[in-house]
Amino acid sequence: MENATYVTLSRQSGLLRDMATVAQNIANMSTTGYRAEQLVFSEFVADIGPDDPSLSMARAGARAVDLSQGSLQLTGGTFDFAIEGDGFFLVDTPGGTRLTRAGSFTPSAEGLLVAPDGAFLLDAGEAPIFVPPDAGSITVGADGTLAADGLPFAQIGLFQPADPLDIARAEGTRFAPENGVDPVLNGRVLQGFLEQSNVNAVAEITRMIEVQRAYELGQTFLEREDERIRSTIRTTGQ
Repeated sequence: MENATYVTLSRQSGLLRDMATVAQNIANMSTTGYRAEQLVFSEFVADIGPDDPSLSMARAGARAVDLSQGSLQLTGGTFDFAIEGDGFFLVDTPGGTRLTRAGSFTPSAEGLLVAPDGAFLLDAGEAPIFVPPDAGSITVGADGTLAADGLPFAQIGLFQPADPLDIARAEGTRFAPENGVDPVLNGRVLQGFLEQSNVNAVAEITRMIEVQRAYELGQTFLEREDERIRSTIRTTGQ
């Protein structure tokens, strides 16, 4: 029965991480541009000796990011941008370039478009975007072209990871493209909108209940197994 205990413990560990992922999704249901995550369970086969069969255990070591479109909220903000379709904005942070769907920006004192934390929004050439200080009416085309009083001056870049599987959360709503980025040509930029979180509240709460029940079942088994071992020790010790 020790093997069953090890298997259950590995499953319990994965369920704890799964619950943390669900909790993170629920906590970010109202976070602009947030992408939901799911934990991926896999089988880990352990070799426990030449005379014993291998032991199949659970491992929860990978995460899958949900890239489905979130709902679009009208804000009317001149520098609020949302992407309809594929792609991410590319921002330059102290930790390196990051991909994000959070599109709230504002001109800095130097005239550069920045996120609330100061990260620079990058153009199609991966350079910071400068807004002319004397610019009047700012408009954005579907291809991301920024124009001041009808005169184009920059184009917002849309990108995706060079490797489609290379998308790991770096912080908050941002992802680190470890193997570089490629331009996206079929995405559309909307001005005056922000994309909301794509977390499905009903699905996440349902998943939370399922994970909690599964964990409780495993805990019950471990408690009964612990009592069985204690009872055996007491019996053999008499």
